[in-house]
Amino acid sequence: MSRVFKSFTKKEWMLLAITVGFVIIQVLLDLKIPAYMSEVTILVQTAGSTMTEILTVGGYMLFCSISSLLITFLTGFCAAKVATKACMKMRGDIYKKINSFSMADMTNFSTASLITRTTNDITQIQMTLCMGFVILIRAPFMCLFAINKISTNNPSFSLIAIVAVVLFLCVIGILLALTIPKSRKLQKIIDSLNTVIREHLTGVRVVRAYNAEVYHEEKFEKTNQDVAQTNSFVNATMAFLNPFMSSLMSAITLAVYWIGAALISESGSADAALIIFSDMVVFSSYSIMIILSFMVLTVIFMMLPRTLVALSRIDEVITFNNKIKDGTEVSGDTAFPVAIEFKNVSFSYADGDEKVLDSISFCIKKGETAAFIGATGSGKSTIAKLILRYYDVDEGEILIDGINIKAYTQHALREKLGFVSQTAVLFNGDITSNIAFGMEENVSKDRLDKAVEIAQATDFVDKIGLDGRVSQGGLNLSGGQKQRVSIARALYKNAELYIFDDCFSALDYRTDRMLREKLATETKGATKLIVAQRISTVKDANQIIVIDQGRVAGIGTHTDLLLQNELYREIAESQLSKEELGYA
Repeated sequence: MSRVFKSFTKKEWMLLAITVGFVIIQVLLDLKIPAYMSEVTILVQTAGSTMTEILTVGGYMLFCSISSLLITFLTGFCAAKVATKACMKMRGDIYKKINSFSMADMTNFSTASLITRTTNDITQIQMTLCMGFVILIRAPFMCLFAINKISTNNPSFSLIAIVAVVLFLCVIGILLALTIPKSRKLQKIIDSLNTVIREHLTGVRVVRAYNAEVYHEEKFEKTNQDVAQTNSFVNATMAFLNPFMSSLMSAITLAVYWIGAALISESGSADAALIIFSDMVVFSSYSIMIILSFMVLTVIFMMLPRTLVALSRIDEVITFNNKIKDGTEVSGDTAFPVAIEFKNVSFSYADGDEKVLDSISFCIKKGETAAFIGATGSGKSTIAKLILRYYDVDEGEILIDGINIKAYTQHALREKLGFVSQTAVLFNGDITSNIAFGMEENVSKDRLDKAVEIAQATDFVDKIGLDGRVSQGGLNLSGGQKQRVSIARALYKNAELYIFDDCFSALDYRTDRMLREKLATETKGATKLIVAQRISTVKDANQIIVIDQGRVAGIGTHTDLLLQNELYREIAESQLSKEELGYA
């Protein structure tokens, strides 16, 4: 709950103080009503009382009731505003925190879990806060003031209220002890349910292609059953409160009248009996107020277990200690001749796992085109991820412009880079918003056209237009079209260093060749790193780095490697003819 209060501004604290003030005034007004009721009872049964006196006291009682009603509306409004603002800031905090996660950090939380925490968990907290602010403030004040009134009027009735409150607190403690662990389990099961649904929707084409609908339905049904059973246990356990509270109220009423009857029979006069009877009326009203306050609290207690779990889950994300820390450097040495250098870099995706990269070293000068080639799973794409600092190296260091990438701020590092991933990722919007991604406010039409031209996307972009719609994930475009838009996005950035991570594989050979020719002429000053499987894609690079099982197996030009490197020669001979290789 401290997470909620930390997000409050002065305005929220002021609203909360006003809410507390309104609640106290409302409690005092409500406590006045039984007193006026007792006074009316005495006036009605006392000889010599006038109608004016009765109506005056009744008017006061009516005024208190109407005022209490109006204040209820005001407190509800203030509480809703505070709860909504607090949860809005909490949602913003968790979203910003998720944005700061590296790929290594993301392995600690599933995507489905993060979505549930950002949506369902915060909604649960908002519902509880909206109701709970008023109830949790009102109930204790009402209870304390009412018990004080009871003990002041007639101490004989005080014991009943104390026993009732203690009994109620014991029952609540037992129920919370039973339901909180189940609520924690419930949130995890909801994460699993979200994962199952997300997997099915994402892979719906594969599911249908393999006729696996029944398998996924059974998988969903099992998780759905777990949610239903756990929810049923929590709700059924907390449902015990309503009949318990009704029984407690009946027992209090019975005890009041039983003790009141005994006191009246022992009183020596009609006046004393009338006073005791009026005390009984007042106490009955006060005791019902106490129990009703606790009955309203039961609604919060039913929601509380899940809310506490939701708060802990959100706190777990926000307080998570990021593995990758920001440096302080915002720019490197522009005069430094080497664009990027790996010095004995080793890396594994998890502690204790086999190394994906082992003692990798190479050096790429500014303006050069370097290509990485090797078998699937050799670690080529991992090199790209390390340059982007999605992960930090286990050993060695990576230098850009002569400075270790750990010294840069992540923002400054990625400002230097234009990256195209293996899988083209497009966002809901249009062609312009996807190419000028993150820079939509000041879009340059000339730069857009240039990026589209270099990426060889002019043919289809001219047909649909720069304002042509792109659906989420680019589902309305072909694989090659998506990849070319993705390449245009990197080129629009006009970066110092471009990383093309096996992104040319979705292009035909002709488009691949034309694109590389354009890159060579239009981005002369930039350094280019190309991860590829095709020899035709990498053979014109200034240097080709052959990766084999996480190690550098050879570095050189296409001609040198054909003569000196057996692995490269095998790859080349499997793809190109002897004439193309110059053997004939």
